[in-house]
Amino acid sequence: MSRLVLLRHGESEWNRSNLFTGWYDCDLTDTGETEARAAGAMLRDADVEPDVLHTSLQRRAIRTANLALEELGRLWLPVRRSWRLNERHYGDLTGKNKQQTSEQFGEDQVLIWRRSYDTPPPPIAADNEFNPNVDARYADLPPELVPQAECLADVVDRMLPYWYDSIVPDLVDGRDVLVVAHGNSLRALVKHLQGISDDAITGLNIPTGVPLLYELGDDLAPIDDTPVEQRYLADADEVAAKAAAVARQASGG
Repeated sequence: MSRLVLLRHGESEWNRSNLFTGWYDCDLTDTGETEARAAGAMLRDADVEPDVLHTSLQRRAIRTANLALEELGRLWLPVRRSWRLNERHYGDLTGKNKQQTSEQFGEDQVLIWRRSYDTPPPPIAADNEFNPNVDARYADLPPELVPQAECLADVVDRMLPYWYDSIVPDLVDGRDVLVVAHGNSLRALVKHLQGISDDAITGLNIPTGVPLLYELGDDLAPIDDTPVEQRYLADADEVAAKAAAVARQASGG
């Protein structure tokens, strides 16, 4: 049996400002740093000591991982990073306020862009001042792999090769794996692990800074059918409140 821990980064500056973030590389807030350290304490209290770390290329995930591992006393872990664990690319919504975008395009349209499984937002415009595609960390990616906008289905498609090629080998070798990433890249992975339908995944919200623990059998499937909501290493009411806060972001509520 192997253990897999999924951790969404702590609150970011753009989470707090209610902006569409995606591939834009904002930092953690003070609250986000506190959440990251608390996640490390939750892992310690649950006697979960990861053997290897996987993160996206984005600062908020990297810093969350470092703060959590510092709390655990395991900053020395081997690290693997990939753009395939990045947040969903929000296209030309990047940098826009979610509430103002709802007022401009209507809440129904923004909800489709945010939560539908297979409808991406408008592609990133060349003059978008927050265009992340020109960042040096993606300079070596073939141009056809750099997204202009993504729906969740696109995130599943680009995340799964990394799951099979990089994370699975660590699990097969008996390592306990920590993956620190983002709301949508982790939703994509949870969808795969638990066989969640395209329709049902639209209602799943991953809260910031709360570890999600899976115990996997030899077939790398969860050893039980425990719902996602009961796998977090935190109080159920706290998890529900944080997930509800994520769900409210489209309207600024």
